[in-house]
Amino acid sequence: MKRLTSLIFSLWFATTANAEDVPQPVTKATSPITIDGQATETDWRSAKWYPLDKYIIGGKPAKKDFSGRYKLLWDKEFVYLLAEITDDVLIDSHPDPKEAYWDDDCLEIFIDEDASGGNHLHSFNAFAYHIALDGNVADFGNENDGNGVILLNEHINSRWTRETEAPYKITWEVAIRLYPDTFNTASPGEPVSLKAEKVIGFMLAYCDNDGSEKREHFIGSHDIEPVDGDKNRGYIDASVFGKLVLKK
Repeated sequence: MKRLTSLIFSLWFATTANAEDVPQPVTKATSPITIDGQATETDWRSAKWYPLDKYIIGGKPAKKDFSGRYKLLWDKEFVYLLAEITDDVLIDSHPDPKEAYWDDDCLEIFIDEDASGGNHLHSFNAFAYHIALDGNVADFGNENDGNGVILLNEHINSRWTRETEAPYKITWEVAIRLYPDTFNTASPGEPVSLKAEKVIGFMLAYCDNDGSEKREHFIGSHDIEPVDGDKNRGYIDASVFGKLVLKK
């Protein structure tokens, strides 16, 4: 009996320990996806919802302040994201899209095209796309860009719509082109053509500001092991991302 109990515990522990390593399956779209913030396509209706509920900065907000969930699809050109966000206050207080964009309300998509992990703060080993309410897409560049903030609007096509009364439910549709780690701004090259069984590093997050100088909350899709108490590691280290696997 003791041996059986020990075996059951070992199997349970192994399953639990590896749960975060199992890639999320992403279904291939069967018809074109129009990026219009409407999400009326049949493929969206059948795709699975995933929660956006891991608190990276700040405590748990009230449900009317913030709640979120998302779906994913793909075709040979794009990974598609549908995010449904409830946010009672929408703020974009920095007109310059390269200035403190993380302290405005924005959607942040982390992509590691080959799921290799590792540092990407000032390289294109992975991307941390911050999509502002006005549609601009910001991330840090590499040494050739002076390690400063750059706009990568050509990587992302997005559109959002919202309900007219607070708390606002936002429907945010995004088409993401995937670029390899050889990308550079001087000679961008072509995005990767996607195929079934490809594994991609991925994480989603939302910056929530209700009127403060800095964001009050930063909420993600995946648990992050803190380093010296800091969970805000996604913009530095692609190893904290989850994984997707593209399925037919």
